[in-house]
Amino acid sequence: MYIYNVTINVEESVADSWLIWMKENHIPEMLATGKFSKALMTKVLVEEEMGGKTYSVQYTTDSKETLEKYYEEDADRMRSDGAKRYAGKFVAFRTELEILSEH
Repeated sequence: MYIYNVTINVEESVADSWLIWMKENHIPEMLATGKFSKALMTKVLVEEEMGGKTYSVQYTTDSKETLEKYYEEDADRMRSDGAKRYAGKFVAFRTELEILSEH
């Protein structure tokens, strides 16, 4: 199992609207690609020097191959919607995590 983790810092001025859009639109659309079995959204409690609010969304997928298919088939489209809506109002950092054990 793999986790596709996206950490996003959002400007305060759009944070509330961005959070609603993520919960009601973006995350359901990510799950609708069929590449992810679940999504976990968390708020990062450490305050950043740059300000804003920081969140992490972890999308669980079954394999590296499925994640690669997401990159090839869906990533550009999924990223561009948020980039258009909130241009210049957020920064995102993406990482891939491999689940080694779960207790």
